[in-house]
Amino acid sequence: MEKQFFSYIRVSTSKQGERGVSLKEQLDAITRYAQNHGLQIARSFEERESAAKRGRPIFLDMLRLLRRGKAHGVIIHKIDRSARNLKDWADLGDLMDIGVEVHFVNESLDLNTRGGRLSADIQAVVAADFIRNLREETKKGFYGRLKQGLYPIAAPIGYLDRGGGQPKAPDPVKAPLILEAFELYATGTHSLPRLIEAMYNRGLTNSRGSKLTLNGMSTILNNPFYVGLIRIRKTGELFPGVHTPIVGNKLFDMVQQILRGRRVPRLLKHDFVFRRLVRCHGCGFNLIAELQRGHVYYRCH
Repeated sequence: MEKQFFSYIRVSTSKQGERGVSLKEQLDAITRYAQNHGLQIARSFEERESAAKRGRPIFLDMLRLLRRGKAHGVIIHKIDRSARNLKDWADLGDLMDIGVEVHFVNESLDLNTRGGRLSADIQAVVAADFIRNLREETKKGFYGRLKQGLYPIAAPIGYLDRGGGQPKAPDPVKAPLILEAFELYATGTHSLPRLIEAMYNRGLTNSRGSKLTLNGMSTILNNPFYVGLIRIRKTGELFPGVHTPIVGNKLFDMVQQILRGRRVPRLLKHDFVFRRLVRCHGCGFNLIAELQRGHVYYRCH
């Protein structure tokens, strides 16, 4: 009777999996290997996750089944398909120690021998080091862009991506709405929920076209990118950007004071119909409404 084995194939991202080439090639190679060695594949495990960190759900599920004796072993295309971190490799090694057979199609290694295990351990260490080096190079490139004043990830709401090496450009539709959101909040008359509703009615949405969440609006109002600075949230580092600011420094600081409770909001005595909707042709600022003897006058101050 043929031995029952699992097969395990992996690509690092969902996008790679959608292309299908790598997964299919891995599975084809494993199938040929099983046929040539008289092994029967009882179940196939397919994953679209990086092996750089622990926690791949399908890989962990497969290991649990192997520990419970649900298969004689597992066939994997290459060592770096199984693990690119040493903790996962150690877990796989523990299974080998209790008699679970692990076969690698691309590496002709006898893992039942000391020399074979040593060779596999060395290749696993090399795979882990490859990831460390890749992280370092990625980090260098990331900070290199930041020092050039460029934002190397997706543009925030109100800006458009222009491709690698190019600064973000103000979105002609959403940039004015972002500015209006800051101006409205700076008046001290709008809570975040009310501001979200008001801006949604004006056309400000998230990247999916939906109404902004409380966290989404708070992120916008706290983001110094709109005044020309790039902040790395994880470290708090600030870099001067070369993109065009949407919001002025004075207005941004005023909004920060309100967000942090350092400025008492003004009570809105009169909610005028055309409030903040009419601008002066000369200076470009909103006209200010005043109630005089029962009549509303709009003036440029």
